[in-house]
Amino acid sequence: MEKFDLILIGAGPGGYETAVYAAQQGLNVAIVEEGRAGGTCLQRGCIPTKCLAHTAEMLDEMRHAATLGINLPEGEIGLDFEQVMARTRGVIDTLTAGIDGLLSRPGITRLNGHGALSGHDTVTVETAEGESQTISAKHIIIATGSKPRMLPVGGIDLPGVVTSDDMFHLTSVPRRLCVVGGGVIGLEFAGIFASFGSEVSVVEFCKEVTPNLDRDMAKRLRTALKKRGINFATESAVTGIAQSADGLVVAYEKKGKAAEVEADLVLMAVGRGPRLDGIGLEAAGVDFTPRGITVDDNMQTSVAGVYAIGDVNGRCQLAHAATFQGRRAVNHILGRADEIDFSLVPSAVYTVPSLASVGLREEDFEGTGERPLIVRKLYRANGRALTMGAEEGCIKLIAHPDDSRIVGVHILGASAAEMIHEAALLIRHGATLDQLHDIIHAHPTLSELYLAE
Repeated sequence: MEKFDLILIGAGPGGYETAVYAAQQGLNVAIVEEGRAGGTCLQRGCIPTKCLAHTAEMLDEMRHAATLGINLPEGEIGLDFEQVMARTRGVIDTLTAGIDGLLSRPGITRLNGHGALSGHDTVTVETAEGESQTISAKHIIIATGSKPRMLPVGGIDLPGVVTSDDMFHLTSVPRRLCVVGGGVIGLEFAGIFASFGSEVSVVEFCKEVTPNLDRDMAKRLRTALKKRGINFATESAVTGIAQSADGLVVAYEKKGKAAEVEADLVLMAVGRGPRLDGIGLEAAGVDFTPRGITVDDNMQTSVAGVYAIGDVNGRCQLAHAATFQGRRAVNHILGRADEIDFSLVPSAVYTVPSLASVGLREEDFEGTGERPLIVRKLYRANGRALTMGAEEGCIKLIAHPDDSRIVGVHILGASAAEMIHEAALLIRHGATLDQLHDIIHAHPTLSELYLAE
């Protein structure tokens, strides 16, 4: 039986970046993956959706080119969906090849096949050809990711009802798209296909879209997307999906009243669940719930030496969170302390306008007896935003009432995902609102919005 210092099951962002980091620290690493490297993020998530989102944004800008003094021949702005998807596949292939190169470095052994725990220190790898081998290590990290959830309602198996994984196999733009779920995934696809020309409706169970983000900013985002022609039904529970003579009908109940929306394609975007099946958790005695594998702050499971990172532990379903959870696990294996702060994980919704967030929300103060300091800075007052034609949006700074320490920042507008990291740095180092205004920012930039009065 071949032995290693560390075995990783899964080569998504958590798995492959952790393998590279562990090898750099001198560990002899094996990584097991049955598909292409990159996981959900690269193969059917973050990267391909951003390819589509960029095309959608460029298409929108071209439609408004006249406002910038650019005259385009009428009727010649079109979308070649086949080329859009081909470009997306090309980007995926390029990045996959890069990861393959990383995993070919000394100190890393890559095994192609399905990996499952067969004990607390062993992993059995089954290849597609039916061959099997068992390897062992003192330490094992599970990084098997997640899979799309489906609502337990009738009609989910009908042709035309798809998950986010299926969206990258489309060969044409649907005339009518109904998105079930107003979270990050649902809103991104809603925005993309609205720009592509689809008639888009979003049905969301909660009172507001993106329910995990700041409620005020989520409402602003929904309002902005509604202006772009996207229809929303919030506080609405889908009761079933049926075939009709003209496509599909999504039935839902809103405040006790029945309603429905017609569609040619229905996207189930009601979240993702941990990929727990068939990975040998029971055999190794690892505790888990339907929400994910139970871990402590070092990402260690109930079994010493066995760790779980990324979507599979249910703590934070973001690729960059998985990467840093993996780093924490390796540091724990090596007996090293680190200063990674998992309460400060930036997140972003790549819509137009985009929404990014880090730290506390305004509603996190509800019931505490404290009223946070709230400062809003509007894009329309920023010179760079006006030059870009990106007047829509604002930055919301949340500060502690006692000492004006910045504890949360939420940005709605152009380049929000790029600008949020300054906020993470400010919060991490305890900066106050006054200290922020002593930091010189280049002019003209969107980042000056942090200083706007």
